[in-house]
Amino acid sequence: MSDADKKNKARNREIAQNEATRQTVSDIRVSSWAIALAVIIGLISVGWVLTHNN
Repeated sequence: MSDADKKNKARNREIAQNEATRQTVSDIRVSSWAIALAVIIGLISVGWVLTHNN
């Protein structure tokens, strides 16, 4: 295998690793928003039930 092929493979591995890291960060960010939205909706629902229960 030539030196250029080795460099290309190493570069491709690094690009793939960076892309995987970027995807993981994006997934965590989306999950955090989903959890926050679910908590807010839950609090609104509990508040609505408490105010309309009397």
